[in-house]
Amino acid sequence: MRAVSYYIVVENIKLAPKKIAGLEISDSIDSDNRYLKGKIISKGDLCPPDNIIKQDDIVYYDKHAGHEITFKDKQYYVMTIKDIVLVE
Repeated sequence: MRAVSYYIVVENIKLAPKKIAGLEISDSIDSDNRYLKGKIISKGDLCPPDNIIKQDDIVYYDKHAGHEITFKDKQYYVMTIKDIVLVE
């Protein structure tokens, strides 16, 4: 699978449940977080060069961004470069 143009394919990284004062906070309770963590699987040929963003980078992106796709029984998100807000 390969992204084209300005698109980026991201695989979501599930964060471990948080513990606050001994209580475990699940994903459904922590839904106020606007940004999700993911790993870049592929980027299109019109995206910025590798010194800015490259394959296998860990990024944070807007949870309302892009579209979900399923490829070989795995779920991915396809979005544009403007939806990425942070590169780790």
